[in-house]
Amino acid sequence: MAADKENAPHAREPAPLAPLPDHRNVNTGWWQELWRRHAHITTPLRQRGLTCDIEFGLSAYIVRVSLSDDSYLIISPPQEPPSDRPPGDPEGWIVTRERESERSSLFERIYDSAPPAYPSRAPQPEARHGGSAGPLIAAIDQHLDRLGLLPDSVPSRAERNVLADAPSLHGSKAPVAPESANHAPVYTYGDALLALTDRLNGTESYADAAALMHQILDPVNGLLERLDEFFEAAAEKAKDSEEDDGFDLSYDLADAAAEVRTLTQALDTAEARMRALTPLAPTPQPPSSAAHAPSLPPRALPTAPPRHTR
Repeated sequence: MAADKENAPHAREPAPLAPLPDHRNVNTGWWQELWRRHAHITTPLRQRGLTCDIEFGLSAYIVRVSLSDDSYLIISPPQEPPSDRPPGDPEGWIVTRERESERSSLFERIYDSAPPAYPSRAPQPEARHGGSAGPLIAAIDQHLDRLGLLPDSVPSRAERNVLADAPSLHGSKAPVAPESANHAPVYTYGDALLALTDRLNGTESYADAAALMHQILDPVNGLLERLDEFFEAAAEKAKDSEEDDGFDLSYDLADAAAEVRTLTQALDTAEARMRALTPLAPTPQPPSSAAHAPSLPPRALPTAPPRHTR
């Protein structure tokens, strides 16, 4: 599906996405538009092997995630009172894990960044994240990892850290700046970030800009998180020298890692704020002598699903 391909972020170690749901709505335009608007939530979860679907809740669309123990996650915007925000861009998210069967029932709240439904009720600690997807995905990761409900093919956070450090375990030194055939330095990682910046400069959609920012700001797999881990690893490497300057350098590098973490926290809502900006006006096109039929306005999303309601 086109929306699937356009919104799938480039993972550091690409893995097959979990399949799309198997129902006839998948081939309809209105469902594909809903899927596109929720791709910043569904794509990271599908990268973890979790099957997602879009359904209608009490008053807004929700993401339903199937789990291996017959329970499921409901990732929902505030339902009562209903919000005027567009699908996929709420003022906050509520994540619950539920099960309804003859044998057992389950209901637990995992995450709640939505504003309190009543003025007298205190906001949850996650409320500062608002509609940002990164902290939500991180909370789901942590909870499912603790319960052993992440698919076996998905490494835990600790395993990811070990895998990230694996090249240094072999004792071989990679060149600091590998050279191309003409002996010019090749900055692979800097060039990759430059390409991302070029894509950001060329985008005509704030939603697309937010998706590119997600590559940098995601608190689990984003560039800043990898940069934090890099500086911490470099600090440990400098400390291993057991020289005075090695210790001084390790402190400087540890301070750099701390500054990256501070920057990550300061920007935790930047992606959602970018996504919420007013859509960019289309670039005016020069008049053409050829006659063109006027384009139709976009179809409004349905207020209720064609199948059922929850």
